Amino acid sequence: MAHKVDCCCILMVLITWFLPSLADNAQVLMNFKRFLSNADALNNWGNQSIGVCSWTGILCFNQNFHGLRLENMGLSGTVDVDTLLQLTNLNSFSVINNNFEGPMPEFKKIVNLRALFLSNNKFSGEIPDDAFEGMKRLKRAFLAENGFTGHIPTSLAKLPNLLDVDIHGNSFEGNIPEFQQRDFRVFNLSYNKLEGQIPESLSSKDPGSFAGNQGLCGKPLSPCIGSPTSPPSTDTDEHPNSHPEKENKEKRVILTVIVVVGVIVLASILALLIIRYRRKKPELVKDAQPQNVTAFSSESKSIVLTTEPKKSEDGGLNFVRSEREGIDMQDLLRASAEVLGSGSFGSTYKAMLLNGPVVVVKRFKHMNNVGKKEFFEHMNRLGKLSHPNLLPLVAFYYGKEEKLLVHDFAENGSLASHLHGRSGVELNWGTRLKIIKGVARGLAYLYTEFPDQALPHGHLKSSNVVLDGSFEACLAEYGLVPVVERSHAQQFMVAYKSPEASQLEKPSEKSDVWCLGILILELLTGKFPANYLRHGKGASEDLAAWVNSIVGEGWSGEVLDKGIPGRGSGEGEMVKLLRIGMGCCEWKLENRWGWKEAVSKIEELKESDDGGEGDNLNSLSTSLDDFSLSRSTS
Repeated sequence: MAHKVDCCCILMVLITWFLPSLADNAQVLMNFKRFLSNADALNNWGNQSIGVCSWTGILCFNQNFHGLRLENMGLSGTVDVDTLLQLTNLNSFSVINNNFEGPMPEFKKIVNLRALFLSNNKFSGEIPDDAFEGMKRLKRAFLAENGFTGHIPTSLAKLPNLLDVDIHGNSFEGNIPEFQQRDFRVFNLSYNKLEGQIPESLSSKDPGSFAGNQGLCGKPLSPCIGSPTSPPSTDTDEHPNSHPEKENKEKRVILTVIVVVGVIVLASILALLIIRYRRKKPELVKDAQPQNVTAFSSESKSIVLTTEPKKSEDGGLNFVRSEREGIDMQDLLRASAEVLGSGSFGSTYKAMLLNGPVVVVKRFKHMNNVGKKEFFEHMNRLGKLSHPNLLPLVAFYYGKEEKLLVHDFAENGSLASHLHGRSGVELNWGTRLKIIKGVARGLAYLYTEFPDQALPHGHLKSSNVVLDGSFEACLAEYGLVPVVERSHAQQFMVAYKSPEASQLEKPSEKSDVWCLGILILELLTGKFPANYLRHGKGASEDLAAWVNSIVGEGWSGEVLDKGIPGRGSGEGEMVKLLRIGMGCCEWKLENRWGWKEAVSKIEELKESDDGGEGDNLNSLSTSLDDFSLSRSTS
């Protein structure tokens, strides 16, 4: 009996402790809301009849509060950290896709925070170097698509438990700090202004993680030339009249003047943008479509697609394949997901539906080249395509600001991940031949289905070749040139890096063949064409230099990837494929192979040599010589 009384007492104490904490959190949340603007989405906050855990954006586990998920709500105002500090057990905080402005709030005060999501807002300015100091439990930091400047905070790099870091789409500059963590699940520093050599500890990361930073070099990008980060020489023998201290002082004065002028100019530009934005804001708020899919991460290893988009004019997901119509937008939004990557078009997610297949959701922010009717027509045209070497389009979502494309999921990931050592699986010659034949067949199908288009694919590269369970190649992101904004296509799509597109600003029907040739050389050499990461004019010249570097290495017989298992028996066929690749990479259009010739030659290749003469590395120099002569006359 005594034990029963003790248990009851303990239970009463726990209830007494637990209930006030929820009540306290309710009041704290109401206080926090007062700092927010445009908070109509939080209208049910304060409703005592449904309880705090049923309020919009509140995360609870077993009726225990553990976070805020205030995404895609058009919120602005102030994120008052001092108020958030009063919440019990705040583990996760997300305001993805809102309109918050100004410097990053002092989240380091919330030392127990485990996940921080600030992506797709208007935060700006430098983040203090100690902004993450003391946040030893932080595992996820998503700061992408804001206006942050300055250096990447050292305190972020030193976090001991960091698993996911995504800061793409800002203006971070300077060198990449040495990150304490090594085994990231998400790592994306792309599209900033970073420079210098990539730390060796990050050399095995996906090259796309560093895309858009033109000053970066070193693995996994192209090698650094010289030592741009080393201090200038003060050798007195070489400069007998130099005065290092005086020169350094003068440099500091000049640098200070440049920085001050730059800040004044930047402040003026920002002021004009803010004035312009405020003038347009009522209209924007009225007409805005929400960002449709976002990444939110809880303590599990999955990321949840949580955005609740308003009904679009078309009613949500539009299916292009009748057999898949069992999926609806709510299924998609409730699915757990992983971030597969983030590139120049938007983020890609792997969504695992509760009662359905695994699909890939791709967000596109630059698809306003055509009107709604034309967009629907083109998507339905893509949906009718059917070929074993095309990744099928399942459905799409149309919004004013961005679009979603839903595809099947390919089990073995992208070709790029296998070629550049991130998958742990080495592709033997037989598998590589199977893959390039699949690529050629898929491309040939696109050429026949889109005879009216110069670029039936437009974005053919190793990261857009995905592999199914049997390593059959499927082309992804094909046929999108007609709907992508022209300026964005010219800046980022790889077919626009072909020589004719760079020189004449107009691609040809052989531009996709150029991309096929680059892909063949990458497949055979294992070398990543890092110059694909350069944008705009000049990229094709860099790619040409990359091709020439391969040609130059051919003289020494080092051109083929030594890591290809079983290359000995198929060396002659590999040389044939290399010749095909070089034929596709010819600078002059009249000398470059057409797609039919390239595909036909690829189809003739076999896994093993037939003993014919002249198809080995000893005879390769003749082919390379002919290729070099052809290039020199162009």
